[in-house]
Amino acid sequence: MAKTVLVIIQEDPRKTHRPVEALRIALGLVAGSHHTTVILLGESIRLLYENIDDLIDVDILEKYLPSVEYLKIPFILQSKTDRASIREEFHIQYSSDENIRALINSAERSLVF
Repeated sequence: MAKTVLVIIQEDPRKTHRPVEALRIALGLVAGSHHTTVILLGESIRLLYENIDDLIDVDILEKYLPSVEYLKIPFILQSKTDRASIREEFHIQYSSDENIRALINSAERSLVF
């Protein structure tokens, strides 16, 4: 039975490989039968920036991004996020912190990175 799964990424991809690994895990969950959404908090939004050259594991990230786009993985970003550097080809929704908290509380499963 399909579960509602949230992958919450809050770490800075310039400082650790974990955000890219979390995105890879989300990609695997979407390929299955789970209803998966990725929530990007803080500096993790850099995963969707136009310029990603300063990220750790950028070569791996570049391999995943076309599949992320093709599968239309839903991303939720904080409404206060500066949208100027974010690539437009992804399925992005902006939400208040309060709505993000409610979504996290309602999910059947969540993975936090």
